[in-house]
Amino acid sequence: MAEKHPSTVARAEVPANRRRGGDIRVLLSPRTVGATAGFMGSLTLAPGEYVSEHYHPYSEEYLYVVSGVLTMTIDRHTVEVGPDHAVLVPIGARHRAENRAGEIVRAVFHLGPLAPRPDLGHVDTEEPPHRAESHIVVGDHA
Repeated sequence: MAEKHPSTVARAEVPANRRRGGDIRVLLSPRTVGATAGFMGSLTLAPGEYVSEHYHPYSEEYLYVVSGVLTMTIDRHTVEVGPDHAVLVPIGARHRAENRAGEIVRAVFHLGPLAPRPDLGHVDTEEPPHRAESHIVVGDHA
């Protein structure tokens, strides 16, 4: 059996995706490191930025706030998530992330399990702020 080596991805090496709002970077995924159970990335929101409402039909989403205060609306319930706090978004729950405060929000997210195909993993329920930009790529299909 071949020896496996740790796979690392630097945030600076992954282009920011701004289509759904903010700066979203998928770091560890089927495409980047051959992940099979989920994917992980970073979210940065400047004051006033948001990630448009959406849901994941197959995955839970775990969000951990590193700095700033993230306002999460999950199925019409709003919660403030501050530094060193985390929030769970259940499978199928509509959710939106906003920075209503005056400082940058930095967060880490993880989704799992993976959808059967990447194009089935995310459903927009609000018009994304940057519709013309590229979409987030997680798996083998662009």
